[in-house]
Amino acid sequence: MSSEAPTSAEYIQHHLQNLTYGQLPDGTWGIAHSAAEAKAMGFWALNLDTFIMSLLLGAAFMFVFYRAAKTASAETPNGLQNFCEWALEFIDTSVRGSFSGKNNMIGPLALTIFFWVFSMNLMDLLPIDYVPHLMAALGVPFFKVVPSTDPNATFGMAIGVFLLVLYYSVKMKGFGGFVGELTLQPFGKWGMPVNLLLEGVNLIAKPISLALRLFGNMYAGEMIFILIAIMGSTWVGFTMGGVTLFGSQILLSLGWAIFHILIITLQAFIFMTLTVVYMDMAHQEHH
Repeated sequence: MSSEAPTSAEYIQHHLQNLTYGQLPDGTWGIAHSAAEAKAMGFWALNLDTFIMSLLLGAAFMFVFYRAAKTASAETPNGLQNFCEWALEFIDTSVRGSFSGKNNMIGPLALTIFFWVFSMNLMDLLPIDYVPHLMAALGVPFFKVVPSTDPNATFGMAIGVFLLVLYYSVKMKGFGGFVGELTLQPFGKWGMPVNLLLEGVNLIAKPISLALRLFGNMYAGEMIFILIAIMGSTWVGFTMGGVTLFGSQILLSLGWAIFHILIITLQAFIFMTLTVVYMDMAHQEHH
């Protein structure tokens, strides 16, 4: 960004722009230094910040649970062990309430989805300017620290769930049974075109709804944090209006952050629960 103070529009655009790698207008490959360059890169562009943060948060999640397993003790459990055991019991209870089939992968899948999505969402509670300013000092033009505000991340996870649903639908019902479910329900063989349309839309809607629900809620939350941060740029000194504005910004930031804790947890739980429900439907002969 320039040395001059950015306008509100420039500030918002900067904080919503991903660190994108792809083919530049001159034909070389590199990092985009503007939103226009990132847009021109097209489909094969890679959002490096989303990729890096997703990997780091996934590695952190695995390390925490690996560490808890290595240091577990039946006689003197520590705080980390107690937390992980509580988390496993919570996930196990949720899975048992939503999944009626038999598949040993569902529990680990639900645990991974919940804590991976939760850790991504949790990054939204970091002060909005800290990471971008740090990366700017290192010469990085953009850096979004919340992967779940990038539709590429949410659609990537949703498509992964969708592929699992397709795999287990065919595995449990057979290819003929899966095709029959798409073409013969709910109106029988005489309503085959309508059946295929309704069931096809229902099937495709699963990953789309998963991805857009998470992305929409987290993007909206990030935008509110940005708008609250903009209030600080209107600081006019130690006047009645300036002090009032400063106090309002602090109260709004604190209040929204506290409320956002519920949102980030709820969105992770919803993504996990819907995944388990979709997998349960894939294991059933009829739904």
